Amino acid sequence: MKILREVGITILIAVAVFALLQLTVQSYTVVMFSMEPNFQEGECIMVNKVSYHSSGPQRGDVIVFHPPVPSAYPFIKRVIGLPGETVEIRDGQVFINGIPINELYLFPEPPQNNKDYGPQELSDDEYLVLGDNRNGSNDSRSWGPIKRDDILGKAWFIYWPPSKLRVVKHYSYPELLGTEGQEMVLCQSFGVQLE
Repeated sequence: MKILREVGITILIAVAVFALLQLTVQSYTVVMFSMEPNFQEGECIMVNKVSYHSSGPQRGDVIVFHPPVPSAYPFIKRVIGLPGETVEIRDGQVFINGIPINELYLFPEPPQNNKDYGPQELSDDEYLVLGDNRNGSNDSRSWGPIKRDDILGKAWFIYWPPSKLRVVKHYSYPELLGTEGQEMVLCQSFGVQLE
């Protein structure tokens, strides 16, 4: 009887751990090249699904979300515009409330599709998201901002292939400090996603 009880307790603990993991993290495989050079096709990432329960996404976070266009897969993009902000893109340069931002993470290829965007003021639950590879990204420039409810989680770390194992960098924009009344910090977080 003692052995059966111990096996039963072990099974219950395993089920509880499995359920907790399913609720808090999820694995995705990057299937496109829209986030190069920071995420490559075929890389597997872990996404933190609870990181935004206590606070909203911040500019520079890499997120996984359900896109507002038909897709078999969630998308992975970088948050650029936050609720209440006015975002504009002119000649490949992004402006937040009229201030140009410096995006050090962009694919080093010169922009070819300098499609202008905006200016657009984001509502209280909208985020503007862009791919790091602006020449090969289907993002908010095409279909507009995304809703807060469509965000699945924050990219945490890349775990496959093992040679690419690393924590995902989430960037800050010092040129905007003091202009928005919010503190921005360079964060290293959990997770990542596709497209």
